[in-house]
Amino acid sequence: MKKVLVINGHPNKDSFCFGIAEAYKKGATRSGASIKEIIVRDLTFNPNLEFGYQQRTELEPDLQEAWEKIKWADHLVWVHPVWWGGLPAITKGFIDRLFLPGFAFRYREDSVFWDKLLKGKTAHIITTLDQPSWYYWLVYARPSVNQLKRSTLEFCGIKPVKVTYAGPIRKSTIVFRNKCLKKIEDLGNHLL
Repeated sequence: MKKVLVINGHPNKDSFCFGIAEAYKKGATRSGASIKEIIVRDLTFNPNLEFGYQQRTELEPDLQEAWEKIKWADHLVWVHPVWWGGLPAITKGFIDRLFLPGFAFRYREDSVFWDKLLKGKTAHIITTLDQPSWYYWLVYARPSVNQLKRSTLEFCGIKPVKVTYAGPIRKSTIVFRNKCLKKIEDLGNHLL
């Protein structure tokens, strides 16, 4: 049985991202997966990595529990909006505080290389946009995807990382949104 962790990074519980997360979980449940969830907005933690990597800030209980879920999972599903080309601040803070040396990767002594400590896991990024995905790719070069997929998840050994865009969401119709949710549910059912 595949172990799936859905990480919802939208700070607004009334957002379309919450519908997306529910649709994915519904499909994944139908596929027989074991599912856990992290709703970043509901966690109590300081999102600021105050001392960088010079001094370890102890993890709050919610972050300790979140890390246990990340270690447990085979497949991580990240749901978030794109704001100013990137992730919401709370989601970025969540990553800063958890994807640490010794947890997600390990620097090698006297080397520019590192060990990837999250090998064997896969991921899927599902992100909402206010423009067509081709525009986000062509004009802006997908900065949020580069940040989360390449510079975080793959850096730590998570591969493959698939990406699905939902958008444009702003001014979208109910019919369009329902079509998106059906697509996301199907992705969950096939664990993509």
